[in-house]
Amino acid sequence: MSNEALVTFGVIGAGQMGRGIAQVAAQTGYPVMLADASLELAEKGKATIVGLLDKLVEKGKLPAAERDAVAARITPAAGPADFASVDLAVEAATENFELKVKLLAAYDAALPERAILATNTSSISVTKLAAATKRPTRVMGMHFMNPVPLMKLCELVRGLQTSEETYATVRAAAERMGKTVVVSNDYPGFIVNRMLIPLLNEACLALQEGVAAAHDIDQGAKLGLNHPMGPLELSDLIGLDTVLAIAEVLHREIGDPKYRAPTLLRNLVAAGWHGKKSGRGFYTYDASGKKA
Repeated sequence: MSNEALVTFGVIGAGQMGRGIAQVAAQTGYPVMLADASLELAEKGKATIVGLLDKLVEKGKLPAAERDAVAARITPAAGPADFASVDLAVEAATENFELKVKLLAAYDAALPERAILATNTSSISVTKLAAATKRPTRVMGMHFMNPVPLMKLCELVRGLQTSEETYATVRAAAERMGKTVVVSNDYPGFIVNRMLIPLLNEACLALQEGVAAAHDIDQGAKLGLNHPMGPLELSDLIGLDTVLAIAEVLHREIGDPKYRAPTLLRNLVAAGWHGKKSGRGFYTYDASGKKA
């Protein structure tokens, strides 16, 4: 499939990452099908996107006409059957192998034969995910960074089966969406999370061991390392459950103890304190998402 033939974009999952991917694709000009476990959840996902666009209009950063055009390009979908005309579908579900395999199999059966099936996984083997489909040569990792509308990077991951045509089409789509592309082979954590998880783990360990308070750890990273966001703040933004899931994949697949999740991280997740999205993680947040 050439990039010119890529007409309709599909997003499987209307959570934080899926909404961001759908928004950027629609702003690029792609008609987007946005699916979740139910039509109601997909509609809620679209409403959240429109709410974010409304704020941009209020701030004078987006014309109202453009907001309306972007919203009109996003169609909530009830499930796989609505993806019968999608050219490129991106799975953006929770970082869980069994769930991803189940979703990829369902949408693989519904997509047209020519379509590409991408996964936004941040740590799971693309080769293993591709092997669970009937189109392994047309499966590829398309890992967007959070928040998708603001972050410029898209990490492309080639499974062993990924064809050159699939790679070229996905790369062209990512670049059309305004992303800078880096390419990784299929190793645990790929490029970004292989580097990031040890940093997040070490910051959590420093807090767990009483080296410093959360604020001081984050200020040290921001002002001493020139990071735009501290590692504990970043963990809360990503979602502590997601950080834990990635750390567990890396620790299991690579075996290096630097990827082992700290007890504090495990306890926060067990308590349901998953970060910004739940209102509490390393920090507490008010209803607007600001630190309380």
